[in-house]
Amino acid sequence: MSTEAIIRIAETFARHLGLTLSTVSTYAANDGKWLSGLKTGSSCTLRKAAVVTCWFSENWPADLEWPRDVPRPAIQKKEKAA
Repeated sequence: MSTEAIIRIAETFARHLGLTLSTVSTYAANDGKWLSGLKTGSSCTLRKAAVVTCWFSENWPADLEWPRDVPRPAIQKKEKAA
């Protein structure tokens, strides 16, 4: 997934819930500056992009349509501890 797509998803999510991008960044990436860094040209690893994108997919509001031109990752089922 491109950085532009991640930023678009994040901004859509933030706008819909009335949150700042830094708050969404804290929730999704555990770093309040991560998304703003991405927006200003910082790079990220494929692993971090996948983790953040999965977070958005798992926490996406039911009343908000996922952007049609952005592939949505499948929600991972969490295994219960034995």
